[in-house]
Amino acid sequence: MATSSTATASLHLLLPASRRRRHFVPRAAHSESTPPGAASVDRRRFIAHTAAAAAVSPLVLPRWTPAARADGAPALSEWERVFLPIDPGVVLLDIAFVPDDPSHGFLLGTRQTILETKDGGNTWFPRSIPSAEDEDFNYRFNSVSFKGKEGWIIGKPAILLHTSDAGESWERIPLSAQLPGNMVYIKATGEQSAEMVTDEGAIYVTSNRGYNWKAAVQETVSATLNRTVSSGISGASYYTGTFNTVNRSPDGRYVAVSSRGNFYLTWEPGQPFWQPHNRAVARRIQNMGWRADGGLWLLVRGGGLFLSKGTGISEDFEEVQVQSRGFGILDVGYRSQEEAWAAGGSGVLLKTTNGGKNWVRDKAADNIAANLYSVKFLDDSKGFVLGNDGVLLRYLG
Repeated sequence: MATSSTATASLHLLLPASRRRRHFVPRAAHSESTPPGAASVDRRRFIAHTAAAAAVSPLVLPRWTPAARADGAPALSEWERVFLPIDPGVVLLDIAFVPDDPSHGFLLGTRQTILETKDGGNTWFPRSIPSAEDEDFNYRFNSVSFKGKEGWIIGKPAILLHTSDAGESWERIPLSAQLPGNMVYIKATGEQSAEMVTDEGAIYVTSNRGYNWKAAVQETVSATLNRTVSSGISGASYYTGTFNTVNRSPDGRYVAVSSRGNFYLTWEPGQPFWQPHNRAVARRIQNMGWRADGGLWLLVRGGGLFLSKGTGISEDFEEVQVQSRGFGILDVGYRSQEEAWAAGGSGVLLKTTNGGKNWVRDKAADNIAANLYSVKFLDDSKGFVLGNDGVLLRYLG
């Protein structure tokens, strides 16, 4: 099987000769599509009218009030829903705030969605970036990251945006047509520096605002598996060479789940290749990530949650009982070493206060008719849950 390599010392940037349209979407147990009969909105016309209205008066949107319990107390006291001025059916994918201005942030999604807030996430307004408005493409913005006033946004088809003034202006950086795979994650690491990952396992770093990139791994994961397929990695011979999910730890380690969910891979700074691992559970893996104590969490399709024994990279996991109602759990986010939240299909929202050993379902989220894809805690007081159909929950504490 032919494989591509990322062993070149640097990736010189050319305008892309072709653009890939493969999707990098987490899958839930329920359908993520807009329900039949949902209104179809012309996005560009909608944004134009919204911007015109905002110029006259601030955009004021109604707050979502959670269902009350039988005793009359609010059932979801730690979260509130923030309504957004976006098209029905938009899937929210990432969120980040400017470290020097914690009230200023950006929210990304499908259908060329970029929203901006300047009040800590209470209200959001559409952000127009001329260099990202290509009439031939409907961009899907996957990842955003800030370090100081420098920020990065990536999307599909291949697009890379950079700002050095906290997002007041954005510059489009040209990309090489030889880039292996679709960009799925970017991390701002310092002045003019960033780390970027593709769904084929390429990891690149830049120190000059993205005009040159140096490969951090010597080959894509499909090339790695071609060399190690005889080592006993179950399902590697059927591997398509792409990730389903990828997560980075604060110290730069990565864990990624194969597109089929039948094994996972890890990488640490300084390693030349990704390291494949057999899954220790019967069901296919949905997602994996890092706990606050440095260990791993693992989600399987159908709603199972597992925690690794000890910290660091491990293949030894034990299952934790959760009340997922049979829906898939799609992500876990740690607010502190003890408190974490898990979210998933059909409004599943779970909380732990002992590091993940026990979880309690927040029933008020059952009223949210959406799949919740991502839990993001930016610090111990600021957190968000992102879902489809434009669902955004803000942590109140």
